[in-house]
Amino acid sequence: VQLQASGGGLVQAGGSLRLSCAASGRTLSGYAVGWFRQAPGKEREFAAHIRQSGTNTYYADSVKGRFTISRDKAKNTVYLQMNNLKPEDTAIYYCAVGTPILSYIREEGGYHYWGQGTQVTVSS
Repeated sequence: VQLQASGGGLVQAGGSLRLSCAASGRTLSGYAVGWFRQAPGKEREFAAHIRQSGTNTYYADSVKGRFTISRDKAKNTVYLQMNNLKPEDTAIYYCAVGTPILSYIREEGGYHYWGQGTQVTVSS
């Protein structure tokens, strides 16, 4: 599976962005998808996850209530809608696919394929 993350950019605090993770080479229907992010000087961290069914989603506490993950099976794409962005959301955002069990969805090792990342910068 090849993953292409896009949609990042520069936005003011309080603004919104929608990230896309488009897959090619294989359908995403059999995979769960996660979004991770890495801020400058920090380790990569979990942000959001959506199960294969598309009906169950999970979020890091830092983004809960502001970010929404969704998937469009017809377009073989997963989205991350980010609202009320804060400067601390500044990071490179990565999408990843895999088949992690629920207890492992926040771990990078639970995912088999990774996109190249897209930069999100939130100014204060």
